[in-house]
Amino acid sequence: MTSAAILGPLNAIHELQAQLLEDVPDADAHRQFHPELGSLAWYLGRGVYQELYWLREKITGDDDLSTRVAHLFTPGALPLAEQCAQLPPNDHLLNWAAEIWEAHLVRLANPGGLPPHPLLEADRLPWFLLQEQARHYESMLMVLQLRSLETPTDDYRVREPLRASPPHYATHLIDQGHYRIGARNEPAACDNELPPQAVELAPYRIATRPVSNGDWLAFMEAGGYDDPVCWSQEGWAWRQNETGAHPLTWRQDTQGQWYALGINGPADLVADQPVSGINRYEAEAFAKWAASLGGALEGAVLQHEYQWEVAARTGGIEMYGRVWEWCANPFHAYPEFEPWPSTENSQAFFDAGYVSLRGGSLHTQRVRRRTSARHRLRPEQRFGFAGLRLVFPPGEETRW
Repeated sequence: MTSAAILGPLNAIHELQAQLLEDVPDADAHRQFHPELGSLAWYLGRGVYQELYWLREKITGDDDLSTRVAHLFTPGALPLAEQCAQLPPNDHLLNWAAEIWEAHLVRLANPGGLPPHPLLEADRLPWFLLQEQARHYESMLMVLQLRSLETPTDDYRVREPLRASPPHYATHLIDQGHYRIGARNEPAACDNELPPQAVELAPYRIATRPVSNGDWLAFMEAGGYDDPVCWSQEGWAWRQNETGAHPLTWRQDTQGQWYALGINGPADLVADQPVSGINRYEAEAFAKWAASLGGALEGAVLQHEYQWEVAARTGGIEMYGRVWEWCANPFHAYPEFEPWPSTENSQAFFDAGYVSLRGGSLHTQRVRRRTSARHRLRPEQRFGFAGLRLVFPPGEETRW
């Protein structure tokens, strides 16, 4: 029998996913708005398939339903575009999903609904499936964000213009020492958060808040997007192929004022809220530009994910959970890492060009908001609701 702490959120995420699919026409639900993202229908179906695979094929030995659809929802079985193109209409997919979800919730909720199995110990597999559904739900919102970028907004007028603000940050000093990284005694932990480890960190100061919209506009107005000095070699190569010198979701009205296109349509940008819609290359360029300003910003760099976790666990930062925050390090395995429940969840992404992010976005479900929780994207990807936070050399804490 599975804990109610899992069953309630799992049922809620099922309903949220179905609602997203119900609210868009079939054509949009089955369309890829980015070649690296599946369609809304694909993410919903992928989550259903994962439950079938683990709860029926692996736990009960019943592979009848899972093998029928494995070619549509197993990454790499077919090109993603072909998988999306072969999916049934919304009504068919939603009815299929609802029937399977209901059956699985009944099996999980009742004693004897599933046979004893090592994967079910400490509810670890149900926790895994809950987090996978939460991850798919956030991916569906990414798709809807990209869909919104194609919606005409020529008649939108900014009410409160965004003003550039010279970057300045309150900082929190973390002393040199040994600190714990990773999850401990948390059954919900993903394999990439394990095992917990002790790491030694040099002293550093970390900005108490992420880089804001006002900060980013200052970078833009200073010509940061067009100054190769600010960019890494890889970042500048990416920049040369991009026409928009602004975050992915920013647009200008007829008066030249910046606003954002969100899932729910256009909205004014708030100066002190975290910037979003940038990739790792853009984040690096901002950090280098900020450092070039000198003074309190001298030595500014992107945070390492260990620096973020220590600061978050000890209460040294605020405003996290608004945007995923780019980190300076590759997505990697911790010492003595063991893949669970398969190598597909994390191991396939280690040292494969992916970069770590921390913190969670406004669209991240609570189950994925642990201080030890990790996320990954490739450095050129801009659709991940991502921003950044800076760290600085040690010194006195600064307050603003």
